[in-house]
Amino acid sequence: MTPWVSRLFFANIGAFFLQMLSPGLVNAFVFVPRLALVRPWTLVTYMFLHGGLMHLLFNMLALYFFGPRVEERLGSRRFVQLYFVSGVAGGVLSFLLAPYAAIVGASAAIFGVMLAFATFWPHAQILIWGILPVQARWLVVITTVLALWSGFSGSRGGVADFAHLGGYAGAFLYLRAIDPERRRKRFRQRSIGGTGDRVLTNWKRVDMQKVHELNRDEVNRILDKINETGLASLTPEERLFLSNFVPPDDRAPPVA
Repeated sequence: MTPWVSRLFFANIGAFFLQMLSPGLVNAFVFVPRLALVRPWTLVTYMFLHGGLMHLLFNMLALYFFGPRVEERLGSRRFVQLYFVSGVAGGVLSFLLAPYAAIVGASAAIFGVMLAFATFWPHAQILIWGILPVQARWLVVITTVLALWSGFSGSRGGVADFAHLGGYAGAFLYLRAIDPERRRKRFRQRSIGGTGDRVLTNWKRVDMQKVHELNRDEVNRILDKINETGLASLTPEERLFLSNFVPPDDRAPPVA
């Protein structure tokens, strides 16, 4: 696992054990939307509490599968920002649409991470229950429709549907704010002008041990392509992807 995925993973597990040891303390950290102005800290603390072992298990599995790749793509600082923006946005939407329902769980933050994953790898195959394959983009669409239907119909009692939707909304707005597409376009422009080759000059020094297992096949494919047809054969998207794994000291200085 990547650094912040690991920290969040163990923070959630640690908080769950504290819940088991001191259940009476939980009430001070649960997010109750109508009490948000009186207990503002709960807008953050609720993300580390869970309603039961299965609730914790599903959230941590999603963090484990989606989180590392998103953190590698965004960088640790922006990954943490995405996580908490999504979680807070889930609380804010609940405040607006479901003010009387107490909320616990990391689901809003996890949904934000899942949206980021689907944004960067929309065609990636996700196995639901380890059996049913679905593309990441369609997983987001399906869960959004389900949350909208359930949230406004009240058909799934005990599920914080508006928090889930808020997590998606927060992640969407955050990703728009940092505008990765603009950076991709800027990279393409530099690549066309030849800067991309300078960025990737030391591609042979990519350390595969530091590449997350989810990215290794793609990195190996690109390296094989360079070996066969040279750097000039890479597409702008391939250049951008590979640049994430070139040792920092070997990268070209930033272009003003």
